[in-house]
Amino acid sequence: MKMKKVLSLALAAAMALSLAACGNGGGGASSGQPSCGASSSEPSGGASSSTPAPAPTGELITVGVINNDPNESGYRTANDAAMRATFTEENGYKTTFFNNNDAAQQIATAQQMVQDEVDFLLLSPASTTGWDTVLKDAQDAGTQVILFDRMLEADESMYAAAVVSDMPAEGKTAVDWLAAQGLDEYNIIHIQGHMGSDAQLGRTGALDEKVAAEASWNYVAQQTADWDEATARTITQSVIDSGKPFNVIYAENNGMARGAVAALDAAGITHGKGGDVIVMGFDSDKWAFEAVLEGSWNYMGLCNPLQADTVDSIIKDLMAGKAPAQKIIYTPEQGFDCDTLTQADVDTYGT
Repeated sequence: MKMKKVLSLALAAAMALSLAACGNGGGGASSGQPSCGASSSEPSGGASSSTPAPAPTGELITVGVINNDPNESGYRTANDAAMRATFTEENGYKTTFFNNNDAAQQIATAQQMVQDEVDFLLLSPASTTGWDTVLKDAQDAGTQVILFDRMLEADESMYAAAVVSDMPAEGKTAVDWLAAQGLDEYNIIHIQGHMGSDAQLGRTGALDEKVAAEASWNYVAQQTADWDEATARTITQSVIDSGKPFNVIYAENNGMARGAVAALDAAGITHGKGGDVIVMGFDSDKWAFEAVLEGSWNYMGLCNPLQADTVDSIIKDLMAGKAPAQKIIYTPEQGFDCDTLTQADVDTYGT
């Protein structure tokens, strides 16, 4: 009997969970800033009347992992490495990995994995939309879906669990911090990530709302660099060449922030603590933490890439017939700035 056939008996129990978010991250947050892990989800319904059967022993759990390109960023490199280190034969898995930032290719590969009857499909979707058919086919086939890193637009009944970053909260925390700097006018170069991804939508959304609401907040440029450092440098250099004044760079990942800073340095424009331009990034790169610590950057929003152990625990619970305690788990995250960041924070949170 296929292992996923036994797993399907546990699906009903796994779907009816009490939803809650995890607690706040600790240490080093900007004063007064909320943790990105502070949101919670609402209960999805009553408990199932079926009793999950235990999974067979001695057989590898088959898993398909759909992730983004590990070269996309330092965050993604760490995320992919953690997944590959966890989902091994030594840990009880037979795993197929696929890394691509193209949503259509991700979807096509996921569809094939479902047809190959994997027990679990682990998704970090490049786009939040377009997954309805895959999710429905997986449910029909008895393949359980677990989201990691990023959410997608789907009813919660279509996946077993999600271990993700709260991207809208990341954006709000960053924008709240920026507003607290009390600038007379905010002239912003906004460098966006991969358009349509959960990270881009969350980090853009809060800033768009603030710019729309406040007359003193303005976009000098708003353009995607698709997570690419060189493209971010080109965007920033173009603004510098135009002569338009700016005093904030809001880059949606650290690599793009580094590209923007390279353009500033080449033009002799000061930045960071006491500089002419506020620099903001996101993710978990240790070198970016160090840039904030030394005052070259002003702010970094932590996006925690280490979700593999939690996903592994959820799978092992489901295999034992135990529903996860939470449907959506937000990884503990927070904002760090150059006034409050410590070396201990760098050592603890940097990857």
